[in-house]
Amino acid sequence: MSIRVVLVDDHKMLREGVKQLLEFDSDIVVCAQASTGEECKEIVGKVPCDVVVLDINLPDCSGTKLLKDLKKINKDVAYLMLSVHNEVEYVMESVDLGANGYVLKEAGSTELIKAIKAVYYGERYIQADLVPALNARLLRRADDYNKGERITKREKQILISIALGHTNKDIASEFSISERTVKNHITNIFRKINVTDRTQAAVFAIRNNYVNL
Repeated sequence: MSIRVVLVDDHKMLREGVKQLLEFDSDIVVCAQASTGEECKEIVGKVPCDVVVLDINLPDCSGTKLLKDLKKINKDVAYLMLSVHNEVEYVMESVDLGANGYVLKEAGSTELIKAIKAVYYGERYIQADLVPALNARLLRRADDYNKGERITKREKQILISIALGHTNKDIASEFSISERTVKNHITNIFRKINVTDRTQAAVFAIRNNYVNL
């Protein structure tokens, strides 16, 4: 039985080229194509398919936003992100939203076919040269989580205020405490999350989604 693949990319020539390359492999058939997120959602909702190869940049929405919607429409399909972006932030976001794989457009057809087969059989596939940065970011996130677990509810509130640029006076007024108490809280926060200044504390808060700017 062939692996039924949906190709999603706004460039028709690229889709046709990828289709030809994929179908050199007798195990793969491209059963549908889409150029927009809306077309893709309609296809995934109606057309039997096994793997969706999804461009991360589409004209009507981002591939990651589309991925989130597609997982609600059909969670049994494997979703493979195909991207020009090698930054670890894109890989992390895709993985967090449930992508089964991530491959760069610069990869060859052999790599793409390997990735399609891997996700079809239930494995997660990340292009090899992206793995070290991804692993490092996952380790840092785990370390951040452990640090975050050590701070109290009030300290987290103050950390958020720091990230929003509030002064000690602002924070004291906001929580009806003295500035001296605020300073003590900040000292404890810096020690627990291993930072030395307000900028580093703000970066920690933003990186861990305590606040979105």
